[in-house]
Amino acid sequence: MSERVMSERSTEQIRELLDSLYRVDSGRILATLIRLLGDFDLAEEAMHEAFAAALSLWPGSGVPGNPRPWLISTARFKAMDTLRRRARFDASQDELVRHLEAQWSSAERSNQEDSLEDDRLRLIFTCCHPSLAPEARVALTLREVCGLTTEEIAKAFLTTPSTLAQRIVRAKAKIRETPIPYEVPTPQELPERLGAVLHVIYLVFNEGYSAAAGAEVTRAELTGEAIRLCRLLAELRPETEVVNPELMDPEMDQEIVDPEVMDPEVWGLLALMLLQESRRAARTSPTGELILLENQDRSLWNREQIAEGVALVEKALKSHRFGPYTLQAAIAAVHAEAESVAVTDWRQIVALYNRLLQIHPSPVVQLNRAVAIAMRDGPEAGLTHIDALLEQGELANYYLAHSARAEMYRRLGRTAEARASYEKALALTQQEPERRFLQERIRQLK
Repeated sequence: MSERVMSERSTEQIRELLDSLYRVDSGRILATLIRLLGDFDLAEEAMHEAFAAALSLWPGSGVPGNPRPWLISTARFKAMDTLRRRARFDASQDELVRHLEAQWSSAERSNQEDSLEDDRLRLIFTCCHPSLAPEARVALTLREVCGLTTEEIAKAFLTTPSTLAQRIVRAKAKIRETPIPYEVPTPQELPERLGAVLHVIYLVFNEGYSAAAGAEVTRAELTGEAIRLCRLLAELRPETEVVNPELMDPEMDQEIVDPEVMDPEVWGLLALMLLQESRRAARTSPTGELILLENQDRSLWNREQIAEGVALVEKALKSHRFGPYTLQAAIAAVHAEAESVAVTDWRQIVALYNRLLQIHPSPVVQLNRAVAIAMRDGPEAGLTHIDALLEQGELANYYLAHSARAEMYRRLGRTAEARASYEKALALTQQEPERRFLQERIRQLK
């Protein structure tokens, strides 16, 4: 075999290795570079240049024993070169170069000593800072933490790429100009910051669990990333230092901080995502068709994830400080532990929805409760609740409301009304497997 062919094969192998490294480690590399450089766009540009340099150099020099530090170091030099070129025309850039060079060695040492090795935890708190608009937090987190393209995010949230790009640009500018610190909040700040982060993680997971549009029902990369991020939050142990109101010093007449107490909603959200994700393999057929919960092969459910999720739910409930994520996880746990839809404890599920509505009232929760009532008391009872919700108008353009109504009509044998509701739902959904499911339901009615 000629030397040229051997070189080409080596380059192709390196390309495959770098593709794998990018999928697995680019998020961590980018997060570290953002912390060290203090600039989102510069960090992203430098990271891509570092990967290009690796593709050029590694076939000849060999792959480093630990590729990630090599890529980070190379990206740092690429960024410095970029800043030096800019400094020829802008004196402030020269000052920035000197500042970064002076800070680099100490920053590297602190990175080694840091108990939270993953900079993406810092990055997500930055992207979810309360001074940013809610829609900007989601867009920035999906772009910078999860690595989605602007086009992918825009498609997922039914907006245009240009609108999405403007949100991201404005958010980055605000982070740079405010400036918003690139750090995990202090224990005193954490309670007011945690809710926004949990909400963004929840939205990321939901988009992965049931994509808003496109050819696939689920996107495993998003659900996996959301679970990983929530695990990072659950491992915070300065841990949050949440004040436990049950612990009081009788002599000092003040609360004692219990460092072992974590906000139960972190456990609740992690439990919810694990329990939902445990069903992923059973939610679609081998050809990608949607399978409803009642028809799923429960032997395909991931029992390890279910066991972990149930344990987390119990832990959160025992704290007596739980919120909506924990209650949703408790509902998911009832489903997960039932052998079939027929033996599911629908009475308990309705009771949990009643409690959830007390602390987190929303039309979607009311819709889910109505479906649970139908399973407990029959489709006529469920239809009454769904009709009342639709009359209120908030769910008029929510396809799942019309799909649920159609299902009630179908079970009651009211074919014409069922067909009309299915067609309304079909007109409102943009996910291809859901569209095919609804079309098949309509076909069966005919």
